[in-house]
Amino acid sequence: MLERIRIVLIGTSHPGNIGATARAMHNMALSDLTLVAPRCEPINADSVSRASGADHLVHGARVVDTLEAAVADCTLVVGASARSRTLPWPMLSPRELGERLPQELAAPDARVALVFGREDSGLTNAELQRCHAHVHIPTNPDFSSLNLAAAVQVLAYECRQAWLAGEPADPVEADQALATHAELEHYFAHLERTLVAIGFHDPATPRQLMARLRRFTLRARPERMELNILRGILTETEKLAPPRDE
Repeated sequence: MLERIRIVLIGTSHPGNIGATARAMHNMALSDLTLVAPRCEPINADSVSRASGADHLVHGARVVDTLEAAVADCTLVVGASARSRTLPWPMLSPRELGERLPQELAAPDARVALVFGREDSGLTNAELQRCHAHVHIPTNPDFSSLNLAAAVQVLAYECRQAWLAGEPADPVEADQALATHAELEHYFAHLERTLVAIGFHDPATPRQLMARLRRFTLRARPERMELNILRGILTETEKLAPPRDE
């Protein structure tokens, strides 16, 4: 289970935090580290030193340009957020996240990504809206600032506790496999294109329509087959849409 949990760091600005994250991961037997558009050189003396023996994770980290590339194959994406948002999203505690993992990873091709934002500003609203759920670490409200690697350590610990508990998950049939992040993003692009074609959605005045539809769909956790049905409906709807003025 642990090998299919990915830690994703977005826009990290200090190489020491990458090394400290690798150490926190290796403490809890996590090994999949992906860096999205780091704002520093990931591999240097500081990151290797702070890794304290887990520098193989620093050297083996995958570096990509976008969040979409980092989590394309994942069936559950959870963003770490310390801020309340104008559009509420499903929120988990670290313990609730851990308790969900055995069932989330019951299918052999399932992948979970835990996404952490920039040291100075966290995750953007757009990045949080690409997550199925958010996880909030209930720190002291009078001093809630948490170091990046410390946040990773808290969630990695809960992941390991869930693995140690060894609760058996219900088996998942192949035709019940959940849609991946990449498949969902293709669906959202198709949905928006169709809504524009039938005149239901105007991108110039979006009124959070796509954000709300995204939240609804991600909360529903559609299976791959269900998403294919929805996309088939969208394809036929597009064919019936009236021609629109350029």
